[in-house]
Amino acid sequence: MSTDKAQSWVYCEEFVPEDDVLLRARERAGQLGCTPVLPGSGAALTVLAAAVSARAVVEIGTGAGVGSLYLLRGMPADGVLTTIDLELEHQRAAKEAFAEEGVKPTRTRTIPGRAIDVLPRLTDGAYDLVFVDADKESYPQYVEQAVRMLRPGGVLAVDNALWHDRVADPARRDETTTIIREVGRVVRSDDRLVSTLLPSGDGLLVAVKR
Repeated sequence: MSTDKAQSWVYCEEFVPEDDVLLRARERAGQLGCTPVLPGSGAALTVLAAAVSARAVVEIGTGAGVGSLYLLRGMPADGVLTTIDLELEHQRAAKEAFAEEGVKPTRTRTIPGRAIDVLPRLTDGAYDLVFVDADKESYPQYVEQAVRMLRPGGVLAVDNALWHDRVADPARRDETTTIIREVGRVVRSDDRLVSTLLPSGDGLLVAVKR
C-alpha cells in the first residue's frame, strides 16, 4: 500500500470519532482480551442499520459491546438487538456499556452460549440485519444461518473479512485465512445475495438478501 493509501485508510478510520462511551467499551474489551470491531467498520454498521431501519438485529459475538453500540446507534428507538456470546463475562461488560449509553433494557437481548447452538432456534426471515464477529472457524455456519434468518432486503455484515490483510494474499494458506477467503467467495457467488467487500477496519463483507 502506498503511503497516500495508508494515510487515506487512517483518515477513514478516524472520520467518525469515537466518544467516551465507545472508548470505555473498547478499553474493557482490551482488558477481557476481546478484539472489537475497528472504528471504520463500526461506523459502517451504524449506517447499514440506519439505512434499512433495522428493528430486529442479531449480533454473533458480543465481546464487550463495541459493535453492539454501533448497531444500536443506527437502529430505530424501538429496535431490539439480540446478541450472542459464549462468555458471560463479555456480556456483563457489554451490559455496562449499554447502561452508560442509556439503552433501555428492553432493547437488548443477551443470549449466553455457543452461537452454533443458538442460531438454529432463531426464526427464518425475521431479521433486518445480522452481524457476524465471532470465532472465525465457524464463519461458514454463521453465514449460512444468517442468510436463513434475514428477511428479503435484510443485510449481512461479516467482520474481519480481510483478516489482517492476509485474505488478499493468495500465498497465505493458514486455516483461518483460507476459511475467511472461502466465505467471501461463497457470499459473492450466492444468487440470493448482492454483495461487496469494504476495506473499512479489518474488512467488512456486506451483502443484501434479494
